[in-house]
Amino acid sequence: MIKKSLLQVLILPLAFVISNPGAAKALPGQSMEDVEIWIQAHPTLSPRSGERFLVTKTDTAAQRFSFQAMVSAPGRLTFSHNRNRSRTERISMYDAINGMSLDKLKESLRVIYGLDVYQDYKNARVIYEYPNQSAINAARFAKTPVREALTGELRVGSRYAYWVEVAQDKNGKAFTGQMTVFLKSDLDKLEEELRNR
Repeated sequence: MIKKSLLQVLILPLAFVISNPGAAKALPGQSMEDVEIWIQAHPTLSPRSGERFLVTKTDTAAQRFSFQAMVSAPGRLTFSHNRNRSRTERISMYDAINGMSLDKLKESLRVIYGLDVYQDYKNARVIYEYPNQSAINAARFAKTPVREALTGELRVGSRYAYWVEVAQDKNGKAFTGQMTVFLKSDLDKLEEELRNR
């Protein structure tokens, strides 16, 4: 029997999300206990026995999906004073068959969190994008190929901050990406880290 593809796993529950717009009950800022209950009951995440805050799905070696809720801020690891509250939730995807795109990551955000969070992301203001235009212009001036390994952006919405990143191989093809939802209070830390890479 063939397993459902990752696309089916992420798209099929969309009917549930649309009919249940308040579906997202556990988000950054809430207790880890509430997040664990939400993960266990979520029709798309449907964790295996023993999975609590990290859920992984693998259809083949070429397609993987994970969802992780963390008490730490995004970016470089720092000490968290409150270990009972979720600060960061990350969706990571790898698809060597169909490739990765920003649209797939946005669709995953909508399926997992519902329309309210998806709209917050869509209406969010872009704070930082990379590669920036000066890096692209410098590569053109040096007549070197403009192939950045990572493209991404930071956004801030009315409810949360968002970090989207897609990685490309040496041929410029994207197979992996992440969508991170986090507390707005952690935005400055992550922005500084990304600007100083």
